Amino acid sequence: MTVRVLCLCIGYLFGLLQTSYIYGKMHGIDIRQHGSGNAGTTNMLRTMGTKAGIITFLFDFLKCFLAVMAVRLIFKNQYSQILPLLSVYAGAGVVLGHNYPFYLNFKGGKGIAATAGLIVSLGWQMTLLAIVTFFGTTLLTHLVSLGSLLLYAGFMIEVVVFGQMGMFGMEQAHLNEMYVVVAALTVLAFWKHRANLVRLVRGEERKTYLFKKNRS
Repeated sequence: MTVRVLCLCIGYLFGLLQTSYIYGKMHGIDIRQHGSGNAGTTNMLRTMGTKAGIITFLFDFLKCFLAVMAVRLIFKNQYSQILPLLSVYAGAGVVLGHNYPFYLNFKGGKGIAATAGLIVSLGWQMTLLAIVTFFGTTLLTHLVSLGSLLLYAGFMIEVVVFGQMGMFGMEQAHLNEMYVVVAALTVLAFWKHRANLVRLVRGEERKTYLFKKNRS
């Protein structure tokens, strides 16, 4: 259990790199006081433009990917048999650090870009499915929140399916633990998007256009 907590802590430290907040401050604004108030990619895209949105996504993505790589490097010899599980703990730590940074009064983002970094670290199969799910949904509907929620739902399903197919090479007890952690992340993602869910049901969710200027 100690190594799991350590992986969570390592991830949390990486997650504290709040790209949107730092980038916004460099340009004289606190992103949490603009647009939706969320310190994440979509609000940056809408508030500060495509360049800011891309930079935010890339750094939030990388902080999770690098956290997972760091954990794998540190524990590859001693815990080689459960590295996928430890990777998920590290990713969960990043999401928690991103969503709830202590130095910003625990007001951060929603963790989708960070989760993308975790998904990519788990294998090309999951990466391909995530790309198709998110961009397919978002380009068809222009609803980033819907794409994000379907991405997470797909992530949960894919982890279980690939896990049972033997992709992660772990014993069933460790696979079950991995499923629980991913399920907790999925619940957290839906909770963070609860206001978006209400707007989606009402047909009031704001659309975001990835490849052209967004309308206010």
